[in-house]
Amino acid sequence: MLKPDTAEAEPLLTELVASLVASGHAVVVAGEDRVAPQGAEIVAEARMGALDLLVALGGDGTLLRASRVVADSGTPVLGVNLGQLGFLAGFAPEEAGAALADALAGKLKVEDRSRLAVTMRRRTGEVLTRTAINDAVVHQGAMARIVHAGAWIDDAFVADYRADGLIVSTPTGSTAYNMAAGGPILTPGAQGMTLTPICAHSLTNRPLVVPASAVIRFELGSGSRDVVLTVDGQWAVPFSHGDRVEITTAPHPLRLYTGPRSYFDVMRDKLHWGLRGAR
Repeated sequence: MLKPDTAEAEPLLTELVASLVASGHAVVVAGEDRVAPQGAEIVAEARMGALDLLVALGGDGTLLRASRVVADSGTPVLGVNLGQLGFLAGFAPEEAGAALADALAGKLKVEDRSRLAVTMRRRTGEVLTRTAINDAVVHQGAMARIVHAGAWIDDAFVADYRADGLIVSTPTGSTAYNMAAGGPILTPGAQGMTLTPICAHSLTNRPLVVPASAVIRFELGSGSRDVVLTVDGQWAVPFSHGDRVEITTAPHPLRLYTGPRSYFDVMRDKLHWGLRGAR
């Protein structure tokens, strides 16, 4: 799976496919990527669930796309970072060949990363469902208005929030929008979700850490307009008064190959933790 418009991706894909074919492995490439390396079968994303592993060449956005395609089937994903931050994609391009060989030989560690199951229940009876590896966000669309939303956890009322929005994140997504909004960071193995208001209009509305088994529910106040529910920053749908959003932990995690660096190595590198200011 490739990040679009990345000059580095296609040559690396060609190299990896050639190596796999020479080793006797069957290789499939998503037709949506619009590339056809020699020796690979081109299939639609919808048919890519039953694989031994999936390689994502790109940034974290490419890996999020890979998660949507194969996580439910338990196929592990190996991410090669061709983007900017690369929190999820654990391998550099020069490490890709060796990492892929180790993964196929069963020598590479796999972590389970919990996902969100996000359900939109329309007042009309329509039900929409999506999964997220990072977060689900309730926010205003084009207009800078306050979101007025009630929140429940397992049917226990939490609060009426007046804020620029609300974020529910996984431990993996806690270092994304959640962190930027002042929410807590959860390490990947933690069992839980975060509920973080964005610029809350009350200093007492603080972020919460919620059990993984909980169901978080949002309903909008009658005056809310032009509110949007966004899932992993890649799917968005209008959220109106009378609709209901329910979020819990998805039954199947993303299985992710991890690189040679620890989680905290990545945090120090990407977020510059522990660096001292110039004297």
